[in-house]
Amino acid sequence: MPDLLRGEPCVACRPDSPMVTMEEEQELLPQIPEWEIIEVKGERRLRRTFTLDSWDACLAFAMAVGQAAAAADHHPTMLIAWGKVTVTWWTHAIRGLHRNDLIMAAQTDGLYADLGSAHGS
Repeated sequence: MPDLLRGEPCVACRPDSPMVTMEEEQELLPQIPEWEIIEVKGERRLRRTFTLDSWDACLAFAMAVGQAAAAADHHPTMLIAWGKVTVTWWTHAIRGLHRNDLIMAAQTDGLYADLGSAHGS
């Protein structure tokens, strides 16, 4: 079950696209357990900070996330610092969380896992 979200494609979003419901959140969040839901300016967002062991590893991870985002045409906010990259997903068009955000969070987790020993705890 943990890979179900990771394998889903993003779908085009419009301003009338539905936000995820609380029931969908309860069903899907266990697949991305290290992500937290935050609220910024009344908008729900997914955020996770990834730890890595070098500046170069942070840049490589951020580039991998950026390439996945470009391929999906769905773009996060990323903050890169030495030893960590914070990624935040939400859908600007609907001012909140769409299923795409959970899909991209799961794909981001997969990219991080693919780094293997390049990341810390």
